[in-house]
Amino acid sequence: MTSSTILTVGISDCIVSKDASAIIATHALGSCIAVAIHDPVAQVAGLLHFMLPESSMDRDKGQAKPYMFADTGIPMLFHGAYNLGAQKKRLTVSVMGGAQVLDANNTFNIGKRNYLAFRKIIWKAGVMVHHEDVGGTQPRSVRMEVGSGRIVLSYGRDEREIVQKCKERTTGTHGF
Repeated sequence: MTSSTILTVGISDCIVSKDASAIIATHALGSCIAVAIHDPVAQVAGLLHFMLPESSMDRDKGQAKPYMFADTGIPMLFHGAYNLGAQKKRLTVSVMGGAQVLDANNTFNIGKRNYLAFRKIIWKAGVMVHHEDVGGTQPRSVRMEVGSGRIVLSYGRDEREIVQKCKERTTGTHGF
């Protein structure tokens, strides 16, 4: 049995890898969103953990920490995967998180705003989403195997696997 390298994505961070034996993980997704992409042919995977919808909220922070925001982090995730040989038409895309964890009165709706920003960006880029696990009130953790694209979601002690099946398809050429 071989041991896997675990690559941990922090809040406002992103990792893209071509190491088929690696596992990319992020933890404690509350209102934050994780975007996971995988190209099964190139065996490239990436995971982004963003906090806020738009970098225009704080332009200095947007430049210093582009993965903090959906509008800057998502395109960088995809371009990082393309630089390692991934192709847009083969990517499987999953989104997780966006819970209402600390905002019981729905005052700020950060999880919902993050999710809406994600959907808008992905739609404009002509990218299909294969799996969603968003909303609710529980935080999640995510692990993705780079080689297979297998994703495991954890809710405390409960785990479940996301099975992604990707057929090569035509997507829009606009966007990233």
